[in-house]
Amino acid sequence: MIIEHIDGQLFKKMVIEGAQTLENNKQIVNALNVFPVPDGDTGTNMSLTMQSAVREVKSKSTDSLESIAECLANGSLMGARGNSGVILSQLFRGFAKGAKGKKTLNVKDLADILKFGADTAYKAVMKPVEGTILTVARESAEKALLFAETETNLVTFMEKVIAAAEDTLNRTPDMLKVLKDAGVVDSGGKGLLYFYMGTLAALTGKTTVIDEEPVMEFHHHHEEEISGDIEFGYCTEFIIHGENVDTDALKNKLMGLGDSLLVVGNESVVKVHIHTNHPGEALEHALAVGYLGDIKIDNMRLQAQPHKNEVVKQAEKPQKKPFGIITVTMGNGLTKLFKDLGADHAIEGGQTMNPSTEDFIKAIDNIDADTIYLLPNNSNIIMAANQAKELSEKTIMVIPSKSVPQGITALLNFNPEATGEENQEAMIEALKSVKTGQVTYAVRDTSYNDIIINKDDILGIGDGAIQAAGKGVAEVSLELLKKIVTEDDEMITLFYGEDVKEEAAEALLEEIESTFPQCDVEIYYGGQPLYYYIFSVE
Repeated sequence: MIIEHIDGQLFKKMVIEGAQTLENNKQIVNALNVFPVPDGDTGTNMSLTMQSAVREVKSKSTDSLESIAECLANGSLMGARGNSGVILSQLFRGFAKGAKGKKTLNVKDLADILKFGADTAYKAVMKPVEGTILTVARESAEKALLFAETETNLVTFMEKVIAAAEDTLNRTPDMLKVLKDAGVVDSGGKGLLYFYMGTLAALTGKTTVIDEEPVMEFHHHHEEEISGDIEFGYCTEFIIHGENVDTDALKNKLMGLGDSLLVVGNESVVKVHIHTNHPGEALEHALAVGYLGDIKIDNMRLQAQPHKNEVVKQAEKPQKKPFGIITVTMGNGLTKLFKDLGADHAIEGGQTMNPSTEDFIKAIDNIDADTIYLLPNNSNIIMAANQAKELSEKTIMVIPSKSVPQGITALLNFNPEATGEENQEAMIEALKSVKTGQVTYAVRDTSYNDIIINKDDILGIGDGAIQAAGKGVAEVSLELLKKIVTEDDEMITLFYGEDVKEEAAEALLEEIESTFPQCDVEIYYGGQPLYYYIFSVE
């Protein structure tokens, strides 16, 4: 099969099929997690980023190559989740630069675009690491430039580019020790390979996507839906206080009322978030199981039409603040704690649920302050926070907190009387003073630094390494703390998760107190999923 030119229509098909191939294989990409922990989310992040791009591409009725590439860049930029998603969005930003002014692409043009993409992505990362998605993008683009010197058929060209990308991917463990130790190739690179494979399938007509059907359930029928005709108009949030609340049964009742449903908590305190046209019905279901607090209902249609409803918005607008603080966390206990410490907004997210650039932008827009601090509390969310900073007109200060304890310590060091820069400095400095321990479970057999790990073992992670593995949550927790607590430490705080009973947490607290008599020990309900305990040591 010989194809020598890609027009806008074909480029659109390639993007959609690339996204679908990534979606079909996202679990394989997720499983390539370096640590055998239950939050491998590279595939999910890349797929959600792609689907945001595809929604943007499908929302514009255009066959212009240039504008489709622009939609790909913008949609992925706003939807970017996790470091892999942000890097993917930067690759597409480079693609759009390369497509400027082009009606069609030949082999040389496509090779140039791939190189533009790789160069743009490298510039976006502060300290590029080889053995990652960046290397796969760069090396395959460099080879593409060579192939383009002799090859004119785009099908053969893409086959060669994919072979080159696969070759680089297979060598990533030789470039990055952590990959070699874990016995995996780089997950982001694998995700990019799937995207490229999908684009080749579209070139040869072997698509799995029916063109009219959306990749996700979201799709825009026509222009006015984008500007304000939102399917479910009321963003409804509340907290239920009750006894023996059956969260699954509640979730099932609410499911039919709308989308973006979140039901998190335990049997006595449940946080609910839903987009619905019938907030009253949602509240009635909740009242049947307990009493309600923190009820918040926003009309998103008004927010989507700022000009028509300026008067309404003015009336609702809270007073302007000198500064605002946005944090990212999971679990209603931790959310409440952050708000008690002065955070204006807590984005629900964290492991397996990395917020997108757009989630940050929305939160920033909802706070009437010129200076806003972002606390990502996870190393995989810092890039999306920085991307939001670049896009916002406000003064945004990203405090690169990599864990909940770091985020809490940063907030405790915030001084409302100080200047923006003084606070930024003090908060970043405070990150160094705290150590983080986390206790979760293994999702596969592996070995790490001479520790033999079996699937379902309890894992203790501290200072970016697996420190302990075993069968019991309490014993692994103690072993982990013995590794990270030194005689200079004075304080240990434990935040217990949604799967831990309060009595078990109290019993562990007593053991910690007797093991580390020099430390004050505090306990809080965190309510976080996947992690039995998060420890803060300082």
